[in-house]
Amino acid sequence: MKHLLKLMDLSEQEIIELLNLADQLKYERAHGIAHPHLAGKTLGMIFQKASTRTRVSFETGMVQLGGYPLFLSSHDLQIGRGEPVQDTARVLSRYLDGIMIRTFAQQEVEDLAKYGSIPVINGLTDFCHPCQVLADLMTIREYKGSFDGLKMCYIGDGNNMANSLIVGGLKVGMSVSVACPADYQPDASVLEFANATGKFSMTESPVLAAENADVIFTDVWASMGQEGEAEKRRIAFNGYQVNDEVLSAAHSECMVQHCLPAHRGEEITEKVFEAHANEIFDEAENRLHAQKAVMVKVMG
Repeated sequence: MKHLLKLMDLSEQEIIELLNLADQLKYERAHGIAHPHLAGKTLGMIFQKASTRTRVSFETGMVQLGGYPLFLSSHDLQIGRGEPVQDTARVLSRYLDGIMIRTFAQQEVEDLAKYGSIPVINGLTDFCHPCQVLADLMTIREYKGSFDGLKMCYIGDGNNMANSLIVGGLKVGMSVSVACPADYQPDASVLEFANATGKFSMTESPVLAAENADVIFTDVWASMGQEGEAEKRRIAFNGYQVNDEVLSAAHSECMVQHCLPAHRGEEITEKVFEAHANEIFDEAENRLHAQKAVMVKVMG
């Protein structure tokens, strides 16, 4: 495993190995056991999209691994002023030991990996969010013990989170159901992969999708860069809310997960969010441990 560009690139075994390493690193951190696997190494972190969890967890994780994180805002880089991504990739490869990028176009991430000579980690694109979903899978396994026989449900926009959850859930053996409006479906390539597994279903009914679910995910209706569509999306996603009615269709011990930030009263009710807050903030914490595992795998 040289890069983490999208979960579609990884095998089930590679995902499980990452989760096992994340569990080990989390245990060591909790028990005060140092793990300087990346001592003396530097991670360049390119941000073309704002972030709370991604920046803090990658910076903190790199320090805990003994390395040095370098924050690179698009406002400060020549890539933000028109330098070709292939030139940026080749220059940064001379200075750094790895690159994490949080940006808009998936192609930009792929090109960094193609033209550079160091590992590239996708911190989020409009197409996918692999680091978040590795943390999600880690949290599910913590609570449920294994993925065997589990059903994952996603309700909301067929966005980068939906794309990665579908792929990640199916790769580790869960069945996956999705409820989204007809005009807001996941990426066609993801649906092609999902439909071929025989363990995927999609509907416009949140209650139907949630039937017998073991874990339910949702996300904001308007992601970064879509603020101008907020009112249009509020109308389109009316009814696509994780609430008591939806949870009543799921298993009684169903988990609820949210990648955050959450808009209470829109995609999830205040009541449901607070009832499942421990699970949601364990999920947020696990960004740190899952990403440390990725960095060790690709940069160690």
